[in-house]
Amino acid sequence: MTTTDWPDSPLAAVEVAFAGLTRGPDPLMLDLEPLREGTDLPMGWITVRALDRWLLKHPRSYAARDAVWRELIRRARLDGPAWVIAATALALPALRRYAGQLARGWAHDTHDLDAEILTGFLTALRDRVDLVRPAPYAALCKAAWRAGHELRERDGAEAIPLPDEILEHVTGPRTPKRPWGHPDLLVARAVQLGIVDADDEQPYIDLRLGRRAIEPIAADLGLEVDTLRRRVKRIDARIAEAVSDGTLTEATSPQLREEWMRKAQQRQRIRATRRIPAASPLLVG
Repeated sequence: MTTTDWPDSPLAAVEVAFAGLTRGPDPLMLDLEPLREGTDLPMGWITVRALDRWLLKHPRSYAARDAVWRELIRRARLDGPAWVIAATALALPALRRYAGQLARGWAHDTHDLDAEILTGFLTALRDRVDLVRPAPYAALCKAAWRAGHELRERDGAEAIPLPDEILEHVTGPRTPKRPWGHPDLLVARAVQLGIVDADDEQPYIDLRLGRRAIEPIAADLGLEVDTLRRRVKRIDARIAEAVSDGTLTEATSPQLREEWMRKAQQRQRIRATRRIPAASPLLVG
């Protein structure tokens, strides 16, 4: 296909790119065996095209769908563009349906609406969907719908209710409630007081305030995802304690400051003893 043959519609372009990944002697494949526990997924390796057909035939297999989509999202975040295309292509029936629904009463180029829907989906795929929460696919769909709907609202078009298919099986990610203003400044103060380690400041801000995906951040840090998740939860607990005792919101006594710094030094010593030798790419702690 030449550049002049490339589709104008962003959603059609995804389908063309997906065809290139799934045809020929070496199609994109996924091993379902690690995902089968608690699901009705078939055994062994399957082409992504065949997996797409299986998911469409089993719309009520929620556990299977969750397992597959967690793996697709993880691969899209860590394993390159082919998996981004694959994940997007498997969502095309829903994305096209939303595009058609949102185009009603839309007075502008529908390709702009398609592009906004696709952007919302890709942003959620890259950063927004937390794989620990249920229904990751529904959360992706919700993000795609919201992006298109917000474009309509900016243009003054009539509001359209969220589709039932999203409401049926979605517990999308929610921004944690924060009982304070300017949380980035609060985190900076927590670093100064030793409540948050300096090395953890940016990852914590990215995860908790920026709602970034945890997998790429953990990979950049050389940490297991679960290790980073536990570390962030411990920071949550320390910040909550510091807010409760007034450390972060009031004048801090020298004694309390010294206590937080002592704990910070202790954490650093523990991490140092848990590090795997330099030859290994992973750190534990």
